[in-house]
Amino acid sequence: MWSAELLRARFAMADLPWQPEPLEERFFKDRDPADAAVLVPLVQRQDDLYVLLTLRTAHLNDHAGQISFPGGRCEPEDGGPIETALRETVEETGLAREFIEVLGTMPVYQTATNFMVTPVVALVRPGFTLHPDAFEVEEVFEVPLSFLMNVENHQQRSLHTPIGERTFYAMPYNSPENGKNYFIWGATAAMLRNLYHFLSAKA
Repeated sequence: MWSAELLRARFAMADLPWQPEPLEERFFKDRDPADAAVLVPLVQRQDDLYVLLTLRTAHLNDHAGQISFPGGRCEPEDGGPIETALRETVEETGLAREFIEVLGTMPVYQTATNFMVTPVVALVRPGFTLHPDAFEVEEVFEVPLSFLMNVENHQQRSLHTPIGERTFYAMPYNSPENGKNYFIWGATAAMLRNLYHFLSAKA
């Protein structure tokens, strides 16, 4: 099981040999690429680290109704993806920066909608209070990191679309806290899959 200390040590390693998951075929190729960043918040609980995720509201233009990390499009005044991820996390969830310890970044992930997303991995100290933005976020919830880093919970699925077949990862999670089934898939699952490769690489 991963701890805060082990994660700090892992992100401090230079030239760790690992390969990101191969990208799927691209869709919406006529869209210009746009830089974005997300925060991968790892909440430190007594029994495990937990990944904080958001369920997006159904009326949004991009990825409506999907489960995602807090984050969004990079703005020029941000000065970099880390600042984008922190700013968007505060705006979307109300998680105060004083509880966040950035560990590092993962390789840029290109989504099917042509966003070039930098995942920013961070530890989150408990004791925070959330104030989700009701326009963008329907729900904020947590999933044990041990569940998401267990390869037995990584499913490969296919979806037939008008422009071809799409293959993607999914990590369905049935929460014992509220009995809800959270369908984690697409870019979020792919970035978690990359985190799995990074954490499981031999040092």
